[in-house]
Amino acid sequence: MIKFFRKIRQNLISENNFSKYLLYAIGEIVLVVIGILIALAIDNSNQNRVIKEKEQTYLNGLKEEFKTSKFKLNALIEVNKENFRGAKKLLQYISDKNHPPTETQFSQLLFNTFSSDISFNPNNSLLSEIISSGSLKDISNPDLRIQLTNWISTLEDVTKQENELGIQREKVLDIFRTNDNSLRVIFDLTGVNQEIGIEKTGQDVSNLGLLDSRAFENNILMFVLTSSAMEKAHYAPLMEDLNAILELIEHEIE
Repeated sequence: MIKFFRKIRQNLISENNFSKYLLYAIGEIVLVVIGILIALAIDNSNQNRVIKEKEQTYLNGLKEEFKTSKFKLNALIEVNKENFRGAKKLLQYISDKNHPPTETQFSQLLFNTFSSDISFNPNNSLLSEIISSGSLKDISNPDLRIQLTNWISTLEDVTKQENELGIQREKVLDIFRTNDNSLRVIFDLTGVNQEIGIEKTGQDVSNLGLLDSRAFENNILMFVLTSSAMEKAHYAPLMEDLNAILELIEHEIE
């Protein structure tokens, strides 16, 4: 093809026909430009295909991560609700002196309410990799990019509230670090002693006096308040964000 065009150019030059040669030269330039544009278009198309495939890989990975995080968050919300209900039941016993719990009921309620710490641990390994590597730009949906970016900052706020809830929980547990109350009784009556391999003492000690303690009541009230805020102001909005992200991801997956 190159020899063919070279031969035409030489013939035009030998004929000393400048106008035809000029038209030929312009045509040849146009063909070269068209060839370059076609090559660029093919290259861009290949690059876009690679980016699209990369995006789909990310989206499928993020979908699995957020599905796992949703499962964890649902489980954690249930734990927080159970702790909240248990703390309210304690307040009920404090208020109703005519219907006190048995020592076993009180021990079970204390153990079930305060034995579990609250901490959301989402699966963010892929998302962290995407953000740190600068690959977030490969996510074509701008709303999804914003949601993914905000997710990290939202988690930081949730962690702060979880830490505050943990502080209130520790204040309740601190009551059993004194000589006046017995953690061993709770272990004996809830079967924890068997789980951790310690003998039952059978000591004749009661923790029911805590129901008359103003300090105990105040700590339970603060725990109830913080636990309620944990669900309404943090976990519920977090679940809404999580569902919104999953919906956007689903929409973008081909």
